[in-house]
Amino acid sequence: MSEPFSVRITVRGYETDVQGHLNQSVYINYAEHARWSLLQAAGISQAALAGRGVGPVALETTIRYRRELLAGDEVDVNCVFVWGGGKTFRIEQTIRRTDGTVAAELTSVGGLLDLGERRLLADPQGRFKELATDASLFGL
Repeated sequence: MSEPFSVRITVRGYETDVQGHLNQSVYINYAEHARWSLLQAAGISQAALAGRGVGPVALETTIRYRRELLAGDEVDVNCVFVWGGGKTFRIEQTIRRTDGTVAAELTSVGGLLDLGERRLLADPQGRFKELATDASLFGL
């Protein structure tokens, strides 16, 4: 398997809480940024998804906080899609300082929503293959 897709982010001061560490909700923002960056790198834009009448949805997210992050820390946020056989898929993500220290691990369950029917598509893996110019970023 190739290296997971990753983006680098610098923790900004306004993202920290009164204790001086990264606010809990920002971890989800970082993970979301990495997921959309992967989609874009694979050749899938938000406009293309909407134009095809589909959109990704988050159904569940679990975060394990490992080490605090402070303003100025640089982190790499990776993103790995894990496919099953049904309507959903998992996305495993690690937020890691550039020195290799794991700050957080996130696992999400997602799907692709038919925007007209408001139901999950039966084959999200096939739809991503169809839409992507580089499906290898999804592990496909």
